[in-house]
Amino acid sequence: MIQVDAQTMREVAPHFSGDLLVRQEAIISAVGAVLASTLEPYKIDTRLRIAHFLGQTCHESAGFRTTEEFASGARYEGRADLGNNQPGDGPRYKGRGLLQLTGRANYRALGAILGVDLEGDPELAAEPVLSLRIACEYWKKRSINAACDRDDIVEVTRLVNGGTNGLDDRRLCTTKAKTAIA
Repeated sequence: MIQVDAQTMREVAPHFSGDLLVRQEAIISAVGAVLASTLEPYKIDTRLRIAHFLGQTCHESAGFRTTEEFASGARYEGRADLGNNQPGDGPRYKGRGLLQLTGRANYRALGAILGVDLEGDPELAAEPVLSLRIACEYWKKRSINAACDRDDIVEVTRLVNGGTNGLDDRRLCTTKAKTAIA
């Protein structure tokens, strides 16, 4: 097992101060304590796979400082492709977690896999350790390891995000992760 922990995450993340540092440290400490043991069963177990996972999660969580999307979620209102079919579903099922789980259907599906009622209590998805498990399940469901093995940052980003939003930052975070676990 490749040793990755809170210190590895700190080496990947940007440096903050004040309240941002406090929030970042809370997430890093919680996730870092179980990182290696959580990644291993998902076969996120090579240097490239771990580096891409850390790079993507660092970007998606704004430098490991949040597990909840900053926006209100209103733009997801009425999105049938996300399963948002009831009034208020957009904000209720906005992005949460290390990979920003979004939409009622995704909350339901990932919750069922993990045995957690994320649809009934969507804020649970923002809990750092659970958000790590959700991210790993999403990673597995999307078969992202294959793109990692090719070191294809564009394809990894597309599989995580659906597009190439933030590609330069994702590349920077992934490069930092490669150095941290070298």
